Parts: sequence; structure tokens; C-alpha cells
Amino acid sequence: MMTATGNRSTVTFDRSYTATLDEVWELWTTKDGFESWWGPEGFSVKVHELDARPEGLLRYDMIATAPEQVAFMKQAGMPLSTPSSLTYTELTPKTRLAYRHAVDFIPGVAPYNVSSVVELQVSGNTVRMTVTIDTMHSEEWTKRTSMGWSSQLNKLDKRFQR
Repeated sequence: MMTATGNRSTVTFDRSYTATLDEVWELWTTKDGFESWWGPEGFSVKVHELDARPEGLLRYDMIATAPEQVAFMKQAGMPLSTPSSLTYTELTPKTRLAYRHAVDFIPGVAPYNVSSVVELQVSGNTVRMTVTIDTMHSEEWTKRTSMGWSSQLNKLDKRFQR
């Protein structure tokens, strides 16, 4: 779902998982958790630094691993492994986190930041995770980012099916 907030539009993803709050929180705040799911299908990540606190940094490499992603990256003139970083801007333990993600990997586009907010709510044995992200610099890249988010969230859908 895409909505406008202030001068910037956002896209929201809403998922519920049969999981503990600790399990879902650790996906966002630990090296092992983050590496286990981040990135669309066909990509993996290698975390180099994760400091889960306000103004703490998460540095990682996004690595194309599947043949179709490798081919896309080459065709787009992008490297197969891209260093990425985000800065946590808010952490309310097991409830809410926010971060700024540096978009500095798109050929021909000046670097900029996008913001994201993750909210967690528990209901019985289910954790609802709502992720709201800023749109990108163009409709095409917003669509690509949305497809990437859907893909990586599908990894969690599979993980928490019990």
C-alpha cells in the first residue's frame, strides 16, 4: 500500500508471524538474525558491524548470488557485492525501531537517504510486524524496492510457517 505523508510518500508492508517477540526482534538487532533473512531472494548479506542503538550503525554487503540477479546486476552496470549501511534512529525494545538507509549504490543517482519504521505488536502467539518505508527517487526504483521487500518478507513467511 502506498500513501503520502508530508512531502514524501511511503509504502507499508504488514505481516503476522506465529513467533515470539524475541525471535522477530532479533531479526532486526543481531548479526545472525539480520543475515538470516535480509535481502530479496537471490541475494545474501554479510554483516560487518551492527550497533543496535539510536545513531548506531549497521554496515553490510548485499551480494547477488542467484544467476538471474547476477545477470541483472551486470546488465545494470552494478557490482555483484555492494556495501550498504543504515543508521538506527530509534529503538524502543521489542516495540519499534526506525532507521535511515543510505541509497548510494545506484549508478548516475546522487546519494540520498530513505527512512523506515518497523512496529511490532503481540497478540497471543502472533507477532504483527508493520514496516513503513520512504519511496525512492523514481517510480521505477520504488517498484524495485517494493518487490525486494516483498521477496525478503516472503523469506520470513516461510521461516515462521510451523
